[in-house]
Amino acid sequence: MASQKKIPMRKCVATGEMKPKKEMVRIVRSKEGEVSIDTTGKKSGRGAYLSLEKEAILAAKKKNALANQLGAKIDDTIYDELLQLVEKGI
Repeated sequence: MASQKKIPMRKCVATGEMKPKKEMVRIVRSKEGEVSIDTTGKKSGRGAYLSLEKEAILAAKKKNALANQLGAKIDDTIYDELLQLVEKGI
């Protein structure tokens, strides 16, 4: 009898939904205070997860959810990059 492999779940900072880690994108704040998108999920630093949906990204921008979660100012270019990732379907 084979046991099912556990799927890691993460909570979206914008919507509050729990989703599989692979369906989300991680945004990281490094020790130096730089905020970047972590597509690999392996960068070191404080991380926050966002659903890969346009609505979730826009909600996070409106609520300032990423800035609150990471404790750093989030540049609009980060949100633009996230929207581009969603359009590409990554």
